[in-house]
Amino acid sequence: MQNQATTAPKREIIIQSNTRAGKPFRPSDWVDRMCSTYATFGEDRKLRYSPYLKPKVMDGIRCLAVDLKLKDVNPEGFEQLMYFADENQLNVLDDAGNSIEVPH
Repeated sequence: MQNQATTAPKREIIIQSNTRAGKPFRPSDWVDRMCSTYATFGEDRKLRYSPYLKPKVMDGIRCLAVDLKLKDVNPEGFEQLMYFADENQLNVLDDAGNSIEVPH
């Protein structure tokens, strides 16, 4: 018999590698750097990304998907990411793909 428990929809924001002015953000590997900052090594000695940060490509643009649960699990880390996005004027999207102000 299958588990019929329902899961809540995943709420996330997307931080794009484009600024609000539409210019590419440099360094271009910032998404990987952010994911690595929150990563851990597994027993197999392989790097495992945090379940709250995932690299993503949307419409050909490199992005960082941020699960909003991070705000509860690691408030300082969430605030640091939002500061980074705001300070660098990166475009932030809600889970419907709409451009939004940087949440704090």
